[in-house]
Amino acid sequence: MKKSLKVFASVMVFAILTSCGTAIQPEQVTVNPSPLTVVGNLVEADITGTFPVKKFGAKAVLTITPVLKYEGGEVVGEPVTFVGEKAKENGTTIPYKAGGRFAMKASFEYVPAMAKSELYFRFTAKNGNKVVEIPEMKLADGVVSTAKLVQAQDVKPQVTADKFQRIIQEVQEADIKFLIQQSTLRNSELKSQALKDLQAAIKDADTTANKAINKLEVAGYASPDGEEGLNAKLADARQAKSQKYLQKQLKKAKVDAAIESNVTAEDWAGFQAAMEASNIQDKELVLRVLSMYTDPEEREAQIKNLSAVFKTIADEVLPALRRSRLILTTDLIGKSDDEIAALAKNDAAALNVEELLYAATLTCNLDEKADIYKKAVARFGSDYRSHNNLGMVYFAQGNVAEARRCYAKALQIEPNNADVNYNAGLAAMAEHDLAKAEEHLGKAAGTQGDLKAAMGTLYTMKGDYAAAKNAYGNSASNNAAVQQILNEEYDAARQTLAKVEKPNATTAYLAAVVGARTNDREAVYANLAVAVERDANLKAKAAQDIEFAKYTADEKFQAIVK
Repeated sequence: MKKSLKVFASVMVFAILTSCGTAIQPEQVTVNPSPLTVVGNLVEADITGTFPVKKFGAKAVLTITPVLKYEGGEVVGEPVTFVGEKAKENGTTIPYKAGGRFAMKASFEYVPAMAKSELYFRFTAKNGNKVVEIPEMKLADGVVSTAKLVQAQDVKPQVTADKFQRIIQEVQEADIKFLIQQSTLRNSELKSQALKDLQAAIKDADTTANKAINKLEVAGYASPDGEEGLNAKLADARQAKSQKYLQKQLKKAKVDAAIESNVTAEDWAGFQAAMEASNIQDKELVLRVLSMYTDPEEREAQIKNLSAVFKTIADEVLPALRRSRLILTTDLIGKSDDEIAALAKNDAAALNVEELLYAATLTCNLDEKADIYKKAVARFGSDYRSHNNLGMVYFAQGNVAEARRCYAKALQIEPNNADVNYNAGLAAMAEHDLAKAEEHLGKAAGTQGDLKAAMGTLYTMKGDYAAAKNAYGNSASNNAAVQQILNEEYDAARQTLAKVEKPNATTAYLAAVVGARTNDREAVYANLAVAVERDANLKAKAAQDIEFAKYTADEKFQAIVK
């Protein structure tokens, strides 16, 4: 059913509008498109026709008004007035001898009842002072409303994710310092508070129900001054003696844990970090030396050449690098899914915001999700995610007004959040607030949602099918298929509909439309039967849909839509 299809209507108007009794006879009235089609939210038509020669009286005045009639109402378009050469009224002059062509545009705001409608000309005419009655003239049928099958709900909204981690790792460290060129464990170091705290943490991780020792490591280091071979032996000895000491402590505490070992003979990384954190004069010069030389011996020589600063380094930096480091990695084990789900239902106060947001992902029931997010809003109202995710549930339930309210609240907290703006754009589209939708989607760059599909849907709703095609790309969705149908790309539409991940009633209905437009009668019946089986409300729509006009008298069609 191409938009270029034209219906030619020869119109015989029976009014006598000239002083000599000649009748006006507009001929070859053409309506394009025919049937009428909704684009964006407008039903528009270009109408042309001819006034034959020696027919339009010199004093005649003819006003033509396009009228779109549908069950329960009508809408009147912009009138156009034509006048004879001697008429006193304003209008487009039609010469009596030459006649002339006329062109006018009809434009109507679309309402769903227009799906089954008829376009008429309504005339007001007079010849001089004499009013002449002219009957209305039917021009075309309407309205092809396939564009209205585009739905914002076809685009998946984006949840703002929780940061729940069932296992959180905590790291605790303690250093044992050594004297220069020594590996002897000193009592003063073994009695340090840091070492006591580490041993207590090891015991706690071993005995607490929701904790576990993930890794226990002893690393030996030597400062980067001195001969490399000597430093390697020192680092090995410091690591070995520290590990032996730790093994003794584990045995006393009755903790069974493996110890990993690691040795760094010359701790240049530690040296650089210590220099960066220091207030030593000329530290930038030392750091520049480190960046210029990679050979350890050359580095050491160049730094020692900086005699003015090296003594300070030797006193303030190097002693801290002569050490072993004991490192405990603990797994903090969170609540199980069953525990979180039960608490979300019965004692939400026992959950933190991440656990509560995570709880909503453990159920597919939208009412249960909404209940959890409402609790999150009540307890953590300053967290935009609670409001956004509740809005997402409302959107899925069809309560678009509440969804928009939730998104607005989320945007008060995080006005530039890409995911919330993306969702707010979808909700605005669902209420045909296209200007607001475009504003939100313009701020949605970086969203994890399908922004291309959202923009394609917006362009389709606006009637810009070329831009919609570019936006959709290879998207396989009902909305993308609508755009392809409107662009008369029927093979592409078939392929797209076949790839829709979760086909629904609209998927089948669109496949029936493709069948109708390509004269595939069996495809119409087969797909329409599936569509009405999935959604019985589509029976009434199909019965009125001008896409299926040529099939309405068929018994098979009637059996499907009855």
